[in-house]
Amino acid sequence: MSIWWSLHLRREAASVPLARRLLLGTMETAGVDPDICYDLAVALSEACANAVEHGGDAASEDYCVTAFIDGDTCRIEITDSGPGFRPRPAPSAPPHTAEDRALAPAPVPTPAQAPAFAEDGRGLFLIEALTDHVHYRNRTGRPGAVVSFDKILKWREGAALPLAS
Repeated sequence: MSIWWSLHLRREAASVPLARRLLLGTMETAGVDPDICYDLAVALSEACANAVEHGGDAASEDYCVTAFIDGDTCRIEITDSGPGFRPRPAPSAPPHTAEDRALAPAPVPTPAQAPAFAEDGRGLFLIEALTDHVHYRNRTGRPGAVVSFDKILKWREGAALPLAS
């Protein structure tokens, strides 16, 4: 058996706990281990918060959250209509001398390297840390970003969903 749901939400802060509560309720009802539920709820909250903050120009625009539980995997996808992800700059030529290397600019942090002093930028880091696979891309043919992530599920003893298969 599998479970699938999709929400279209306004880009408002109040939409984030709504999506999180729906996910937690679904996972708890299906019998997913509470630690896995918590990891996915935090990752979903971070992705939704990013969609609310960066997902478009007008507060009236919406974003979409889709969740699939299929077998022992949960996939969550958040799609917005904002500007999307900026392409990474092409790497410049390596410095030729020791003096050039000393002056080389610091690399642009990736989500896996979110600086400890940053006030923003930890959301993608948390999503990567709490899930098993993350994919970031721009929407095809129209503006917007898509963040999807997977997590292998663990089940409570006597869980409803694995027994229904």
